[in-house]
Amino acid sequence: GKGVNMKIFIYPPNSMILQDLVERFGHTPLALAKEIDRRVNDPELDSPPMNITEIDVKVGLKYAAIEVPSGVRGRLALFGPLIDEAEAAIIVNDFPSTFGCMACARTNELTIYLIKQKRVPTLELDYPTNEEEVEDFVARIKSFLEGLK
Repeated sequence: GKGVNMKIFIYPPNSMILQDLVERFGHTPLALAKEIDRRVNDPELDSPPMNITEIDVKVGLKYAAIEVPSGVRGRLALFGPLIDEAEAAIIVNDFPSTFGCMACARTNELTIYLIKQKRVPTLELDYPTNEEEVEDFVARIKSFLEGLK
């Protein structure tokens, strides 16, 4: 039979590759695309592709202190709720911008810190740089996702 469907936080959260792999193995990716889509299609927003509102920056305060730059808080306002929902996570380190550009190191550190604080099953991988590593990368993701109960 089919396993349990779990909500998986993917990092970087705009990686189509991770989103696709998570869906392929029967889970729900907590991806940025859906979060942005919800905002862009909100009739109150007037400047796509993404509008970080005042409210978002305040929501971001839940995840980062006031001293943190508002751009970081704005991003965390998007990632934070996804992390709150996460039942597991896949984190990819040292990825090129083509895999999913996350804009700033500070956001990266805070996001990874928040997901680790959550203590959900987490798979941490380095971005693959050759074909052999790619196969290993996919195999490890597959085995992690299939092993979730």
